[in-house]
Amino acid sequence: MKKVIVGLSGGVDSSVAAYLLKEQGYEVIGLFMKNWHDDSVTISDECPWLEDSNDALLVAEKLGIPFQTVDLSEVYKERIVDYMFKEYEAGRTPNPDVLCNREIKFDVFMKIAMELGADYVATGHYCRKGTILNKDGSATFQLLAGVDGNKDQSYFLCQLSQTQLAKSLFPIGELTKPEVRAIAAANDLITADKKDSQGLCFIGKVRLPDFLQQQLKPKQGVIVEVPNTSGHYEAKENSFTTKVAELLYHAQKPRYALTDGKVVGKHQGAHFFTKGQRKGLDVGGTPEPLFVIDTDVKENVIYTGQGKLHPGLYRKTLFVKDQELHWIREDMMLPLDGTLQVMARIRYRQPLQKAILYKVDGGLYVDFEDKQSAITEGQFVAWYQGEELIGSGVIS
Repeated sequence: MKKVIVGLSGGVDSSVAAYLLKEQGYEVIGLFMKNWHDDSVTISDECPWLEDSNDALLVAEKLGIPFQTVDLSEVYKERIVDYMFKEYEAGRTPNPDVLCNREIKFDVFMKIAMELGADYVATGHYCRKGTILNKDGSATFQLLAGVDGNKDQSYFLCQLSQTQLAKSLFPIGELTKPEVRAIAAANDLITADKKDSQGLCFIGKVRLPDFLQQQLKPKQGVIVEVPNTSGHYEAKENSFTTKVAELLYHAQKPRYALTDGKVVGKHQGAHFFTKGQRKGLDVGGTPEPLFVIDTDVKENVIYTGQGKLHPGLYRKTLFVKDQELHWIREDMMLPLDGTLQVMARIRYRQPLQKAILYKVDGGLYVDFEDKQSAITEGQFVAWYQGEELIGSGVIS
């Protein structure tokens, strides 16, 4: 009998994943990851880890499976929290959920599971795993979108490797959320009607400024409103001699200076804000809401523009450096000067967008058919062919 360790989070998805695996005849063990101790920055009634741990225990008891808790808070702080501080300080916006899957659930947690004799690790993610059998007898694993288009979580797993996928199971990937809740209710699982957790992976809902202020000190600066102009570029749109020059142009961020607009307010630190952000600016009196179109952490200036259609929010092309480029399907990796038509997204839940990948010396351009709003440095871009997520990278 194959042994599976399920990451029981105390939510309905992982509860049903454990139930389904037991029904399929696996030997199932529930393991709860404790990743956070500091309650001072969490909104305690939203997602306290103690309540989640207790719900996970009750689910395990109901299913008649062994259960234990593993404390990963030290490694979580090193790999996720410290990384987040560093990225925000540099004016980038990290995605802790993608990192948590790569570094914690499918690395540290998976290694613990293997040490406990597990054949697989299972989670409650809405995605599927496919297997391609090669001529030499080896297998290539696919990361496929979940059947429930509204809940597909393949994006969050965009940094997984073939080795990690080989040992992973996603039991609810063929189900919709209502079907998962119905299974939980039919089997009297305490999590059947529990709200989905929102917030940082295994921390819960966090007051992000409070969280960041643990290490990043407030520093007063100005908020500048930029009119609907395009900023300063180093090239003219009609000056391209090669495709790479054109891509370089479209991947450029507009450059703003204090003289490009007027000071409309003050803030407590440019590193607390991210591109596309609307809330927290505390500037009123404009016909349309202000959106952050750029942050300058060096000069501590936030540049804003009126309305979500402000041209400063839009770019057609982004770049991923070689060292931040990742292929789940290594056999589809592009050679130098190679191109590939894909569907891509730059954030979770964004509808997939038509794009072409261009591999150049030093990295890869993702050139979208349509301009994209709030392409944000530090976030992940993921690209698909059909239902399969084949690669991803950190936006430069």
